[in-house]
Amino acid sequence: MSGRGLYRIVAALAAGFVVWTLLNRLVFDPQAASFLSHKTALAHPLRLPVWLRVLDIHIVAACLALLAGALNFSDRLLRNHRLLHRVTGYVYIVSVLAVCVTSGYMAPYATGGRAVSMAFNLMNMAWIAMTVTALVQIRRRRVDKHRRWMVRSYAFCFTNLSIHALTWTLTRLLGLSYEAGYASSVFGTIVLLGLAAELVIRLFFRTPFRLPPAKVDAGA
Repeated sequence: MSGRGLYRIVAALAAGFVVWTLLNRLVFDPQAASFLSHKTALAHPLRLPVWLRVLDIHIVAACLALLAGALNFSDRLLRNHRLLHRVTGYVYIVSVLAVCVTSGYMAPYATGGRAVSMAFNLMNMAWIAMTVTALVQIRRRRVDKHRRWMVRSYAFCFTNLSIHALTWTLTRLLGLSYEAGYASSVFGTIVLLGLAAELVIRLFFRTPFRLPPAKVDAGA
């Protein structure tokens, strides 16, 4: 598979998951009743109105991160719209920070207990570190390192998708309880996304990237 083919698959997956997420939140289950039904024996009382508003912010930020990240891996955008690439990059960074902050609020209520809460918090800290590292590298004009750290960062935009897929597999096909399946999926997702990012880097980001010259308008 070529790098362009992989990009199309990832972009389509990101767009499709954004549509599914928004439909699920706004149409199919606006009160998140299905998800909340699995949150039993919580150590902290859940303030539902506040939790739902934080969830909304979390979802919007996650969708923005998925779409902005996909756009910024487009060579065409980088070649023809350098300023838009830069703006979209900052949208991505802000979105990742918003996802991590809201996730930090919701982590104590995570299905699976304290171990899962800690896993989410540690993953969020690592995600922020990877994203900031990508920013630092491009500011130092280390384009190849920037792109590799962006791959690592962007991989974790698919955390929710991976958790859903693994939970479905473990509960429906292997017969685990929802709580056990969800907890296993969180830990499995962290490992799988990390490995997937490194594999993509090795297969598609080994060759030094030549930054194309910025396109100059004819009237400039």
